[in-house]
Amino acid sequence: MRTFFRSCLSSGRIFRTLAATLALSTAAIAGAQTLHIGLAEDPDLLDPALARSFVSRFVFAALCDKLFDIDEKLAIVPQLATSYQWSPDNKVLTLKLRSGVTFHDGEKFDAAAVKFNIERGKNLAGSNRRGELLPVASVEVVDELTVKLNLSAPFAPLLSILTDRAGMMVSPKAALANPTGFASNPVCSGPFKFKERVAQDRIVLERYDGYWNKDAIHFDKVIYQPIVDATVRLANLRSGQLDIIERVAASDIAGLKAENKFNMARFPELGYVGITINTGKGEMAKNNPLGGDPRVREAFELSLDRAGVVQVAVDGEGDVGNQWVAPANLFYAKNDPIPKRNIARAKALLKEAGVPNPSFTLMTPTTADDQKIAQVVQAMVKEAGFDMKIQSTEFATSLNLADSGQYQAFLLGWSGRPDPDGNLFSFYGCKQPLNYAGYCKPEIDELLTKSRSSVDPTQRIKLYEQIADEIVKARPIIYLYHRHWLWAYNKKMTGVRTIPDGLIRVQGLKM
Repeated sequence: MRTFFRSCLSSGRIFRTLAATLALSTAAIAGAQTLHIGLAEDPDLLDPALARSFVSRFVFAALCDKLFDIDEKLAIVPQLATSYQWSPDNKVLTLKLRSGVTFHDGEKFDAAAVKFNIERGKNLAGSNRRGELLPVASVEVVDELTVKLNLSAPFAPLLSILTDRAGMMVSPKAALANPTGFASNPVCSGPFKFKERVAQDRIVLERYDGYWNKDAIHFDKVIYQPIVDATVRLANLRSGQLDIIERVAASDIAGLKAENKFNMARFPELGYVGITINTGKGEMAKNNPLGGDPRVREAFELSLDRAGVVQVAVDGEGDVGNQWVAPANLFYAKNDPIPKRNIARAKALLKEAGVPNPSFTLMTPTTADDQKIAQVVQAMVKEAGFDMKIQSTEFATSLNLADSGQYQAFLLGWSGRPDPDGNLFSFYGCKQPLNYAGYCKPEIDELLTKSRSSVDPTQRIKLYEQIADEIVKARPIIYLYHRHWLWAYNKKMTGVRTIPDGLIRVQGLKM
């Protein structure tokens, strides 16, 4: 009995869960329906301009509508913008906007709001959207429901970028009233409005009655619960505390299928899992054994068996790769194929570099899959002479450490974007917000800019081949594989859509 009470006292989460369960029971009696979604991590800032984490995009999918969305085949479809038109020189994008839309504070959505949001994404201090919106030179309000985006050069990825956080619309009034604390009380125009957040425990959204597409919404409340441990996340689904969970552990798939109590979703991601290496960001890069001589990074890569990582760490639920897009992608640079494991060559390279036994630390998020990946990599690279330590770090904290250069190597998954530029530019462009490696080469910047401004896919493929020739050999990021998104959900739930960005869309979901 004492052991039980000590356990309860050591975990305030138990009491919070009981309270949430009681609240749910009360709501059920009243006839309200609440959707419980289990996340693998706690989101970072709930501000589309500042957010970086994958799981924050789950919350935004219910909180903040975008100018456009994508469908299952990656086609761009209307959301807050109903149509678009390019100028003949591809330097002006004209958007027609949806009428009758309001933000959660009752303010009207119009062309002026679009102008405010695009300019905010470009200019807000700390914005992670500025690289995505860099070619947008100005925004022009034509009339209440028409806006023009004037570009400094043709920009092929723009529509794709507007299907994500750069295209999310927040209330200008609310953002101006609370410029530094907007993330703590975000006001958008999605189907649900912000209610409360308890760090590491829950994010609660309530139905917005003024939503323009309210007939597609069948829940009164959405509660997102971050549960890092995949086993605990699944246990909560089985007990009925959660209705749908993302990133089911691959090892649990067979058991779930045998139970026949839940539906499953399995589909490939647009992004990747890779190891980012601090080659030039902050003081820690100077003493990083992986960050200097590129032969050490080559040796590190040659000590890896990517297929083995996928098989052992995630039970084969991934496709191996060595670039920012998967080998099956149209824009994969075929001139730089996946190298085979070669321990003898790895040892020789370390000897040539004068560091036969380099020691470094891999910062790793605390999710079960990430921990397994790190352990498999640790065992593999040891055979070549690497002494790799694992530093388990809460995900949002790990992003902050990476941003400030306080790491040597970082196991990081990127959820991906429909256009390959979204997996590339912000990570390699000099001074771009997601360039955690600190990699900077003016000639690569020039190629990246050219790849964005070309609207010819054939020309873009040629440019990506040139970029790959440099980046794949410099190895600021060593790509491992491309995940399969794995979801499990209550069999009573209908309307689940499997869109390759990996996000759960609440529109159409119904019990």
